[in-house]
Amino acid sequence: MSSTVLEPEIRRAAPDRSGAADSQRLGLASGVGLGLGVIWLSLLVALPLAAVVAKGTGSGWTGFTDTFTDRRAFDAIQLTVLSSLGVALINAVMGTVIAWVLVRDHFPGKRILELLIDIPFALPTIVAGLVLLTLYGPHSAIAPDLYATKPGIVVALLFVTLPFVVRTVEPVLLALESDVEEAATSLGASSFTTFRRIVLPAVLPAVLSGAALAFGRAMGEYGSVVLISGQLTYKTEIASLYIYKQIQDDALPQAAATATVLLLISVVVIGLIGLLQQWAARRG
Repeated sequence: MSSTVLEPEIRRAAPDRSGAADSQRLGLASGVGLGLGVIWLSLLVALPLAAVVAKGTGSGWTGFTDTFTDRRAFDAIQLTVLSSLGVALINAVMGTVIAWVLVRDHFPGKRILELLIDIPFALPTIVAGLVLLTLYGPHSAIAPDLYATKPGIVVALLFVTLPFVVRTVEPVLLALESDVEEAATSLGASSFTTFRRIVLPAVLPAVLSGAALAFGRAMGEYGSVVLISGQLTYKTEIASLYIYKQIQDDALPQAAATATVLLLISVVVIGLIGLLQQWAARRG
């Protein structure tokens, strides 16, 4: 068979890469939108973060490490990170439970509960701190005194971060078809087995996404914690409060160095949660 006869067959068998390349090219509107998005994110996020990192590392690596290895700074960072991780874990569980109840059950007062969940979104954080101090402070007669304690800090962070997991998981549960669950139940699977094998793999990426949002919010929280924490150095001083005091003392490089450490920790933790989210999505 001659080469002239084979050429049409080869052209038909070869993939049309020109169409794939054309489909990957951005249109005019998409290109303009991408450019505006990059500029906007650079002005609001990238450049300010770069400025903080540059300020924090301006004294060299030795000055940077000396700043965040200071005992006061280390205690504040440790308290903030551990509290944020604990809050993210608790909210991942309780937020999923609340979202499940709101989606799958109908009961009197459901609309009121929906409203209560959204209140931390709209309530100023300093007002949230005042509310918690009133209930869990030293002058409360109906609740334990959590003022100037680490559990008080955790409660304050739970208050402001609960909606993130609930509102992230709810749409996934609403979109989840119940046919597979009913089929599993008809085949003899228990409610726990059905949830573990069918529902959990579907909602786990959303749970992890909500937990990441809760962790990020808890790492940077200030208003709701500043009153209930008591601001005790080496005990209940959170990182954001420590940074604020450093700025008041005109120690901007030290404050920027502490902020840089928090930024690095947040990026690492949220990146790891993102990897878990991708793994859960593949398994689901």
